[in-house]
Formats: sequence, structure tokens, C-alpha cells
Amino acid sequence: MELDLLLWMIMLNFMGRAAAEPIQYSRAVDWLSRYGYLPPPDPRSSKLQTKEGIEQAIRVMQRFGGIQETGLIDSETLKLMSTPRCSLPDIVGGEDMRRRKRRRKRYALSGLKWHKTDLTWSIHSYPTASSVSRMEVNTLLTYALKAWSDAALLNFQQLQTDSSRSSAEGDIRVSFDSLLHNDGYPFDGPGGTLAHAFFPGMDEVSGDTHFDDHETWTYGGGGSTTDLFTVAVHEFGHALGLSHSSSDPSIMRPYYQGPVGDASQFKLELDDRLAIQQLYGARDNAQPRPDPPLFPSLPPPRPTKHSEPSFNERCQGGFDAVANIRGEVFFFRGSHFWRTKRDGSLVSLRPALITNFWMGLPTGTNKVDAVYERKSDSRIIFFIGSQYWVFKDTKAMSGYPRPLSDWKMRTQSGAVVDRVDAAFIWAHNGKTYLFSGGQFWRFEESQNGEQVIKEPDSNYPRANDLWAGMPTHIDDVITWGKGDAYFFKDNFYWVLENGGINQEYVSPKSTAIDWLQCPAPPPTSSPQIPGDPNKCACPFNRSSVSLRNNCLILIAVILIINGLISVND
Repeated sequence: MELDLLLWMIMLNFMGRAAAEPIQYSRAVDWLSRYGYLPPPDPRSSKLQTKEGIEQAIRVMQRFGGIQETGLIDSETLKLMSTPRCSLPDIVGGEDMRRRKRRRKRYALSGLKWHKTDLTWSIHSYPTASSVSRMEVNTLLTYALKAWSDAALLNFQQLQTDSSRSSAEGDIRVSFDSLLHNDGYPFDGPGGTLAHAFFPGMDEVSGDTHFDDHETWTYGGGGSTTDLFTVAVHEFGHALGLSHSSSDPSIMRPYYQGPVGDASQFKLELDDRLAIQQLYGARDNAQPRPDPPLFPSLPPPRPTKHSEPSFNERCQGGFDAVANIRGEVFFFRGSHFWRTKRDGSLVSLRPALITNFWMGLPTGTNKVDAVYERKSDSRIIFFIGSQYWVFKDTKAMSGYPRPLSDWKMRTQSGAVVDRVDAAFIWAHNGKTYLFSGGQFWRFEESQNGEQVIKEPDSNYPRANDLWAGMPTHIDDVITWGKGDAYFFKDNFYWVLENGGINQEYVSPKSTAIDWLQCPAPPPTSSPQIPGDPNKCACPFNRSSVSLRNNCLILIAVILIINGLISVND
């Protein structure tokens, strides 16, 4: 048994790495394109990126980020790519600009500037969940602009927004937005991209500065919070005409660097001072300038509580619900969720708050029982306790929630069902299945092209053990891939292929590794099947001697290829 376990763990580790590499590679190429290191794909010519071009782009990115230049997507490169940052590209312009950026390590100019030195600014929305008050936001943004006017011939005047005035009031317009916010550059929830600003010009959005409202904005706080002053100084640099800098130290480096200390005493580094002075001229301290507006004292730096689930919560499994929605898989746990795209990559390593995304669920929702998307009309159904909601996209439809009794589900003993454990539409027959307490019901929701809820099909409920090889009590089920059914329980999932419900043996796989970009655990103990501590998840314990021997040969070949053993061994 010990040898079987060793072989199983070697194969699991090898297959996990093999599956992860293409995903990491695809995500890295997308990242390089997004931030200007690779040209975007051309749908007209279907031109593919070359291996040499990608390697060179990685080298430029590593050089720009100040890490070892290897040309490989190594752990240090992946770590830098996952660091929260500004969402503007690092390389602005075409191929010629890209070549020049490889040689230059000083400050970078966008080629755009304001053709005046007296600029106005305004705030059009404030953070919705932050330890920083509105007055303190005004204070911090004022000092962030003052950092630039202390070095260059610039003067800033804040305009007070009013409902009777145009939303376009001011040269630099500040707002706190989330996800899609009508500028073509959506935010991605907590972590990832933090903010962005548009360069000076004559466009309607020129100078606009947007902060991701899903971040936990603080002043001087550490941990998982984001310092508003630090990010604001960086973004206002863009709004004044500066691109990202590879110089260290520089406030215009693209990656979040943490708090910079007392905002009232902050001074730009030499690289940033020279950059802004090249655009607007140097400030002579003897020159008169308007008195800054009076503000109350800045708050002392303080940490704030952060309720966001940790890395371990993402990787330990036990999700409340799993759903395939619009081709993405959503993993719900507590009051947050993660999203996995078709290519297997996560939208963000950090989760998003359920009630910030799904508008209409009760405030403080901290558990979702089951979710699925109806295929006939693309409505999304949420089950929470004894109620359910129907969503059109991300907004709840009027008239909801409704009682679960609408579904007329009763157990085999006749009791009314007051909670749904799992829900999905089986691609094998297009029908809806709801699970609760070890039983399941089947529904035909579509009737004459209209969505209706009627009684379950006859001869239901049935026991969950009809799905042979699956756990009898599950967290959720989805249809995925080529229409296969995926069953989730704890941190494992099982796949029933081709509509079959009685396969001879289905091996459990790791949800954390395969779906949520988590590392493989160290091979310290035998993996156990959830719900049964006496059964090993190792597939060899059901294999014949011949299969075992074939696997031994396969392992040997793998080890030889990887140079871990020699033929003479």
C-alpha cells in the first residue's frame, strides 16, 4: 500500500504541474498583452505570438520590474504579475516605442500634457466601504496633488460638485467605481488592478481618475488594505502626463508599494521631480502660490479590520455553492465568491463580496446554498434557506424572493423541503435537478417557450446514491466541458462523463489544484475520500496487477525524461 501511495502521489504531482503550466503560460501572455509588453492579437490576420517574441517580452517585463532577467515565466515573475498594481500599460505606443522603452530606465512621458498650469479637480463619488471619511478623502487627494505642485509650476483648485452642475466639471475628475463603469477599462474586484487615470488631452475622459471601489481604502494601514494617498499620487501623475517608470525609487512604478508615511511631509523622488518639471517647469520656492485650503489634521496611520477570506480559505475547499454561469465557474463561500474563466484562470486571486456583485440579495448575506443558470432564458436562480431569487444578469427581478414551496418538493416521507443543497441543469437531457438531504428532484421548467415552475417529474424524489460513485451528500453540481456532470464535495470533485450515472469507478480530483490555482500539498499522508476516512482516494487500490505494472513503467519513463534516474539505474 505504501508503494501504491508513493506512485499515486508522484503521478498526481506530475500531472498537476503539467496541467498548471499551460494555464500559467496563457495567463502570462494575456498579462503581457494587457500591460503593453506584447502587441494585442490581430483578429484580421490571426497572427500568433512567436516563442521568441514572448520570451523577449518577458525579459522586458522583468527588466522593467527590477527582477532577474531570465526570459522564463518563473516563480518570481508570476509573483510580480500577481502584485496589485495600476491598470494602465507599462509600455505605451507601438513597436518603436516598445524598443525605446527597453533601453531607457529613467522617467517616462506619455507625450501629452495640459497646456495650462492652473488646473481644477473635483470628486464625483466616494468609497462605499472604507475607514476613511469623506473629509479625509478630500484631505488625502489634496495632498496627493500638492506633491506634484510642490515640484512643478502647477496650481490646483478643487471644485465642489453639485447636482445642478455637469458631471464633467473640472480638468481632473475623481470617482470610486467598481467592475464595469463605462470607460472601457473595467475593474476586477479586490486585489489585481487598483486604479487608473487618463492622460491629458481633449477627450471627454482626459484627466479622469478612477479608484476601484472594491478595494479596502485606508490611510497608512497595512495588511490587506490599500493606502489611498500612495495610489492617488501615482494616478495623478498619469492625469498630468507621466507614464510608468522603471526607476526605483519612483512613485510612478506600476506596482503597489504600500504606504509612504505622513502625507503632509511627502516629497517626490528625484526621478519623479525631473519628469514633472520637464512637462511644466520647475517650481521656484520664491514664487508666490495660492494658500492651500485649510483642512483638519490628517488621521494617524491605523490598520483596519479586513474580512476578506485568506488564501487558505480559497484552497481548503468546502464551498457553499458552485455554479456555471455564462461560461464561468463561480465558487461561493461565506459572503464572498471566486470566478474561474474558460481557460482555467481566476479572474482574481482575491474573492469578491457577493452582495456587491449580485444586486438584490439581502445585505449581510453570508451563505448561498445553491445557484444555477437557466439555459432557456439565461435567468440565474439563487437558493438561500427557504427562499429563492431570480436574477436577470446581476440584478434581482421584481417580486423576489419567493418561498421555496413554489417548487412543491416533498421528501419520500412527505415532509416539505425547506432548503436546497445543490442545483444544476444536466446537459444529458436539459432538465433541472435540485438536491436536498440525500435526495433529488427533477423538473421540466420550460413549457411552450415560457418559464414556469410546476411539480417535480413523477417518481421523484429519488435517493442520491442513484449517481453511483458520487458522494451521497454533495456541496453542488455543475455541467461543464462537453456536457459532463461535475460533483463537488469538500475539496474534491468527481466527473460523470457522457451522461452516465453508473460508471464503474470515478476517481476524486482536487478542486483547489485544478480550479483555484492552489499549490499541490506535500505528499505526507494518504489522501482520503471525503466522508469516509477508511477509504483511500488512490486509484491503485482498485487496479489489477497488470495496470499497476503499466503505471510503474509510466512512472519510470517520466523520471527518465525529467533526468531524475538514468537508464542504468
